[in-house]
Amino acid sequence: MKILAVDLGKARTGLAVCDEMELLASPVGTIAEYNRESLCRKVAEQARKLHVGEIVLGLPKNMDGSEGESAQNAREFAHMLEETSGIPVVLRDERLTTVSAHGYLNATDTRGKKRKAVVDTVSAVLILENYLAYRKNQQM
Repeated sequence: MKILAVDLGKARTGLAVCDEMELLASPVGTIAEYNRESLCRKVAEQARKLHVGEIVLGLPKNMDGSEGESAQNAREFAHMLEETSGIPVVLRDERLTTVSAHGYLNATDTRGKKRKAVVDTVSAVLILENYLAYRKNQQM
């Protein structure tokens, strides 16, 4: 099943999708949108366009596992996205994905405006890869 990953941000939201076999996570791009309702419609439109069967949304937990305001915003967005798209939305712990994304971008010497433009998409890819590994382990 194709799955869309969403790295929710205040200004930019990164998207990634996997293939039908759930083997390869690929970047889709970034949506620059501050308005949550408009962002929700745009993400739902991408999900329909990509024919995904599920959406995984990063849940920004604190390092101690607790949830703050960002996590509550993600939960609210997940509910709104599921209602708007009609596609099931799963929340997935995204701790350290942005840190890892910056590590990958450092390794590839990606700097400046280009870095800012892709870090959210790379984070979405990492969220999706983590979720795919979880799903694979659950089937064993």
